[in-house]
Amino acid sequence: MATKRDYYEILGVDRNANDDALKKAYRKLAIKYHPDKNPGDKEAEEHFKEIAEAYDVLSDPDKRARYDRFGHAGVGSSAASGGYGGGMSMEDIFSRFGDLFGGFGGFEGGGRPMARGSDLRARVRLNLEEIEKGVEKKLKVKKHINCSSCHGEGTTERDGRSTCTKCQGRGVITQMQNTFFGPMQSQTTCPSCHGQGEVITKPCSKCHGRGTEVGEEIVSFRIPAGVAEGMQLTVPGKGNAAPHGGMPGDLLVVITEEEDPNLIRNGNDLIYNLLVSIPDAIEGTTVEIPTIDGKARLRIEPGTQPGKILRLRGKGLPEVNGYGRGDLLVNVNVFVPKMEHKSEEELMGHMRQSKAFAPTEEARREVDRKYREMLR
Repeated sequence: MATKRDYYEILGVDRNANDDALKKAYRKLAIKYHPDKNPGDKEAEEHFKEIAEAYDVLSDPDKRARYDRFGHAGVGSSAASGGYGGGMSMEDIFSRFGDLFGGFGGFEGGGRPMARGSDLRARVRLNLEEIEKGVEKKLKVKKHINCSSCHGEGTTERDGRSTCTKCQGRGVITQMQNTFFGPMQSQTTCPSCHGQGEVITKPCSKCHGRGTEVGEEIVSFRIPAGVAEGMQLTVPGKGNAAPHGGMPGDLLVVITEEEDPNLIRNGNDLIYNLLVSIPDAIEGTTVEIPTIDGKARLRIEPGTQPGKILRLRGKGLPEVNGYGRGDLLVNVNVFVPKMEHKSEEELMGHMRQSKAFAPTEEARREVDRKYREMLR
């Protein structure tokens, strides 16, 4: 079994730290390792639970006295069971300690939401090959970042913050009002600390207490295969920084498709309009068809009619969720030239007199059938 860390060491305070110092240390660390700020990071989540366990013991005078005297053994079941790591859920932590965060964090279960930076939006243009395979992209994003001097805290001084006297650190003001239905209680964001629970008494000289400055960041992200025009991807935590160590916003990436010179997209299918000459349509031929990543050879059978669709299965785009794939549909059209020479007109006269070139009723019914299928 792993040795449990010292609670004072976890919070980064000395053994004589008062309640205000404990509260500030816990608030700062819990914001840093909060699960919403570190999505999917199990190590951050374990740090968050460890910090909550340490604060639970040291903020209680009786538990703290026993811990100072006997160590982890003196606080009984909390330490023995692994504390929050084994006996208490994340919801329990949020419910019990949420009110310590002021505007930064009632979190879930019983408090106010953590202050959050605004989202940013960017557009990314993709060609068909990038859409077909998926692609890694990098963007240089101009945005609000944590102040390089105070690192987002709003102050560079250890004693640069104090608990808001108007709301006593809660971040909200509770008011009672007499209404037709009797007394009713309402809560509003504290106008003095703007919901943060603390006020900055010695602001940073660079950011003047805001905690942020304008800067740039290179953001890398993966775009999955099969995305389409107008789809929006979210890159968590890459938006504007929040003031005073809150949660950053997200970067919203909107997909724009480049028009391909040969292929037309229709859902996950691709369409290629093939033009063949009259002789090739009559006698048949072999042609090369462009695909996303190369070419494919295709046989045009003798007597192929205009409007015939030839299907190359699996040559389209993948589903964005990874299941299935579209086809490449080759729409066969017969190129009819304009007559420019007398010899060509004579040739057409001979063709007109031949029964082989006269439309048949069977051919007309086949055209009707295709149109009915198209209209369904």
